[in-house]
Amino acid sequence: MTSDLCHTRQAIDAGTTDATAQIELSVAAAQSVACEAAFLATTFDEARAAAASPIARQGPLAGLAVSIKDLFDVAGQPTRAASRVLADAKPAARDCTAVARLRAAGAALIGRTNMSEFAFSAVGINPHHGTPANVCDTQIRRIPGGSSSGAAVSVAVGAAFVGLGSDTGGSIRTPAALNGIVGFKNTARLVPLDGTVPLSPTLDTVCATTRSVRDAVVAHEILSARAVPRSDAPLGTYRLAVPQTLMLDGLDPVVARAFEDTLDTLRRAGAHIQDVALPEIRHLGALQSTGGFAAAESHAWHRELLDRQGADYDPRVAARIRRGASISANDYIELVQARHGWIAAVEAALQGFDAMLSPTVPILAPPISELAPGAERDEAFFRTNALLVRNTSVVNMLDGCALTLPCHAPGQLPVGLMVWHGTLRDDKVLNVALRVEELLAARARVSSAMGVIGS
Repeated sequence: MTSDLCHTRQAIDAGTTDATAQIELSVAAAQSVACEAAFLATTFDEARAAAASPIARQGPLAGLAVSIKDLFDVAGQPTRAASRVLADAKPAARDCTAVARLRAAGAALIGRTNMSEFAFSAVGINPHHGTPANVCDTQIRRIPGGSSSGAAVSVAVGAAFVGLGSDTGGSIRTPAALNGIVGFKNTARLVPLDGTVPLSPTLDTVCATTRSVRDAVVAHEILSARAVPRSDAPLGTYRLAVPQTLMLDGLDPVVARAFEDTLDTLRRAGAHIQDVALPEIRHLGALQSTGGFAAAESHAWHRELLDRQGADYDPRVAARIRRGASISANDYIELVQARHGWIAAVEAALQGFDAMLSPTVPILAPPISELAPGAERDEAFFRTNALLVRNTSVVNMLDGCALTLPCHAPGQLPVGLMVWHGTLRDDKVLNVALRVEELLAARARVSSAMGVIGS
């Protein structure tokens, strides 16, 4: 993993590097084989100009590279959501709020990143523009996760320090977990949605991938235009819980081992971790049995486009959107009401805890070849997609917040630890995650030292 944003800013302040040199490193990474298909369009010259700007250098992003998911309006660029359907989209007249805030903070916008078409898949495969490969396996091309596939790959490979993306059911956390980086899904209302192509306005969240938790705090402060109070409290002062219902079912053995080893590390450091049943999670499937908010709300946005250009859609995406056609107004109203009741029940069960700990996704990234476009692989694709969002979507339905950070052992495929809670618990989740990151970094240093001694 290359240096994170905070470390690079410190190096800039110390005079050992500068934003101009860092942009060239980001450009080289963006042009590398490892970043193939991660970008749909690049703006290297604009990024270089931003890095050279004294004004940009004064901001918290210090003229460093930021990538933008092809879901967000950037002035002068078309927003196509990685689709052929919007191929003729006109350039945006202005930056959306999220992009404007990043630019004002000194971002050097390096390009628009690939994604699952219209953000409707956690797998990250795009039949129109190609699929960026997971950066953590050079032998087998594995899925990057989605829908913010390019955002995660751009950060993991070193092309960007921050990858702006969205999270409707796990679209930031899933690719972050599979690529071994950090992804923070804030409480949705904290960052405006204007100037974005919607999937589900009820669940859509504007957020980002980063290289570290401390970078995630910086990115969130910029995007939400608010300060996150830092706490020096040790991990032992927090009450943590591990939900036993659903989230631990059928874990890949590597995921299970990484998760248990991480809990052991935290307990040895004094963390108080309690198992909780949380049976309410089982009810989530019934709430979304007709397709849920994503199907209903995406169909409302796409129905005329589907009628005119249905053949231009990714068939898997079109099939999911069309499920919304059968959801009546009564069904939708009942879904809204049922969600309110479900949130109240889960919030009551979480009272007294500062954060929940769960595996971000229950499986490792499978090979792209097993899920590539083709009707003969649709069953495997949809089964995998459901697993990839099984744990993460709980937080979206809860209107909550969650951060994933890598917790796997060196040399293994990435495994994400999800630290999460309900609405507007963002500051507590971030502070818990900062402590966890410190402990896991210390564990990695000890492991590395033991490896050197053992050799």
